[in-house]
Amino acid sequence: MSSRLRRARGRALGLTATAAALTLALAACGSDDGSDGAADEAGGGAGSGEPAAEEGAFPVSVESALGTAEIAEQPERVVTLGQGAAETSIALGHTPVGIESYEWGSDETGYLPWIHEAVTEAGDELPTQFAGADDIDFEAIIALEPDVILAPWSGVTQEQYDILTDIAPTVAYPDLPWSTDWDQEIELVAQALGQPEEGQRLIAEIEDRFAEAAASRPEFADLTFSYTYTSGPGTLGVFLPNEQRVAMVSSLGLTVDPVVSTFEELEGTDSALIGLENADQLADSDLIFTFYSDDATRQEIEAQPLYASIPAIERGSVVASADTSFVTASSLVNPLTVPWVIDRYLPLIDEAVANLG
Repeated sequence: MSSRLRRARGRALGLTATAAALTLALAACGSDDGSDGAADEAGGGAGSGEPAAEEGAFPVSVESALGTAEIAEQPERVVTLGQGAAETSIALGHTPVGIESYEWGSDETGYLPWIHEAVTEAGDELPTQFAGADDIDFEAIIALEPDVILAPWSGVTQEQYDILTDIAPTVAYPDLPWSTDWDQEIELVAQALGQPEEGQRLIAEIEDRFAEAAASRPEFADLTFSYTYTSGPGTLGVFLPNEQRVAMVSSLGLTVDPVVSTFEELEGTDSALIGLENADQLADSDLIFTFYSDDATRQEIEAQPLYASIPAIERGSVVASADTSFVTASSLVNPLTVPWVIDRYLPLIDEAVANLG
């Protein structure tokens, strides 16, 4: 093992020990590293016949809020953290050797379905999955021996970043965690992989898919919407216009209710907590988009008088799927989710529009 990886392992173990001491009470909750037997001991496959880097693409420096990734040559072994980077990497012809697991939206394969489908169709090995978020499995990442770590839409902390960058050049978010615009994420991943022009092509393809869908539903242009969320009874939050799931709906032709722009952002979230007592501020939203963790939670939330009195909720002009894979896909704008989700999304919106009367 190189001195850099030994240093990273030491720092990772130190961080893990500190976190364990501070959060011992949470240990009973447990965690699943999501490792998948489809990948070999060293990690998944990087894909065969990967596309060559564009002329003049390397060396490249990719700046972020946490540091600068210095990438000397086109990476062959890619690891991704957060969301969206894995899909863009795959679309660019680089199946990652490792990805952060996302159990809530995964199907019976143990993977997000659009990732499983794309990798399988490409004939590549499925990536190794590992724990991320607050408890990144640094040991798993070290074992994968990545050439680059992509985390442009993530919540990676400075302390985590410092460990990751000892393992391999790491691309983090340009401003705040979980606040990178979808097209900016594609640009960052494409830059790191030496394919900036191909990244622009992927962005154009996504925009074309959205434009085609919007053209098929001209009636959407006259409708406003708010995209809400709750964290339990008595709470009410609203995602702001730049948030990716809101951008998805806007790109299908609907208009964000102007009141949303008046809400104060909860820093680093692209959302606002307005409180259930302010539910009446959404009275002019033709449609409400939202999601619930399960049916029991939905019944509990919808039983609240203030929530039920929102006009769109009252008349059933609500788009709220119970399919966790769909909820996840419709929250991410990237080259794999958009084609996977659009044909599933439009019928749900049509049902809500029909209830406008």
